[in-house]
Amino acid sequence: MESVKPKPKRFKLKLIKSLCAAVVIVGVFGLGLGFGSGRINIGPAAVFHKTLNPGLPNKLDYSTIDELYAKLKSDFDGSLDQSKLMDGLGEGLVKAAGDPYTEYFNSKDAQQFNNDLDGTFTGIGAELSKDAKNNIVVIAPLSGYPADKAGLKPKDIIAEIDGQNAYDLTVGEAVDKIRGPAGSVVKLKIIRNNRTELNFSITREKITIPSVETKTLSSGIGYIKISRFGSDTVDLTTKAANKFKADGVKGIVVDLRSDPGGLLDAAVGVSSLWLPRGKTILTERRSDIIVKSYLSEGPATLAGIPTVVLLNEGSASASEITAGALKDNGVATLMGVKSFGKGSVQQLEKLIGGGILKVTIARWYTPDGKNIDKAGITPDKVVKITDDDYKNGRDPQLDAATAFLNK
Repeated sequence: MESVKPKPKRFKLKLIKSLCAAVVIVGVFGLGLGFGSGRINIGPAAVFHKTLNPGLPNKLDYSTIDELYAKLKSDFDGSLDQSKLMDGLGEGLVKAAGDPYTEYFNSKDAQQFNNDLDGTFTGIGAELSKDAKNNIVVIAPLSGYPADKAGLKPKDIIAEIDGQNAYDLTVGEAVDKIRGPAGSVVKLKIIRNNRTELNFSITREKITIPSVETKTLSSGIGYIKISRFGSDTVDLTTKAANKFKADGVKGIVVDLRSDPGGLLDAAVGVSSLWLPRGKTILTERRSDIIVKSYLSEGPATLAGIPTVVLLNEGSASASEITAGALKDNGVATLMGVKSFGKGSVQQLEKLIGGGILKVTIARWYTPDGKNIDKAGITPDKVVKITDDDYKNGRDPQLDAATAFLNK
């Protein structure tokens, strides 16, 4: 992904939070939002987690690495960069875990990752992740930005970036290649529906994404669009909730379509606008043992107001937490299509030299005890959007939600 950017002073605060984002948004979206994928806040609780790998030594034997380095240094016909070699060691070690959401970021990538969480970046505006076959895939193009205007769609496979094979790239590497100065062009080869090959030349832009947009629809229904769960999301959603409550709206639509996730605290805070204090929002488990439960905090400003939550293939992580919490607690109806399916929890850990480790530390479960990893959440009412709908600016999912609330 290309995106989310907190300022340096806020970086340390964010490092004690875990991530629940599903993807990396590359300015491409690159996270354009959510450098994914994604952003869950677990805080110091992770310190008490017991290792699931007690058989491993406390320290690795680096004799083989030292030997490899010595031979590379003496025999390689070319120049070597010490910092790149060290980054390569870190990337290789973390990649060996075999988890697409466990990643190593050097100091430069760490700053960009943090920036992505703030929703400002330069790229094409598309969220990226990995599929089960290790392909780089588009989770969702951001509405109104270059990727969307060019015609990229959810689940498109990025086969090449500027003529280079993208298969073995990490999401972060793909993001780096897709990012670039505003006004420059990136060329993508896309595989759609696993069979159609398409080529796109997309001009990069500076992209700023508000985490929440709200309005009152003509039918007297409050509309809340959450594009990511960031540090400002709870405040913005709370202000909208207070206004809608004062205006006496007859229903609420919460649009979580193409929202890759974000901070867990934000998902808890948003859910609490419908739930009184003490209701379960999610539980975290390691090896099927519950290590922490997250409960609603109130004030349940919107309790009792009929609510519809809209989902699509790009709704992930914190979006799915919120949707699952509202559904399982019986305060909202879900509409749209099945969500992305990211049921794991990541935590950021600061490293010497300015890098960070984003590591999967747990799985999360809905109040009813479901883990949606790779399965997603199926809406109560499935409503699809066709290619023809996209081309003609129709939104049958929003139409279905307003019709339901107007009954």
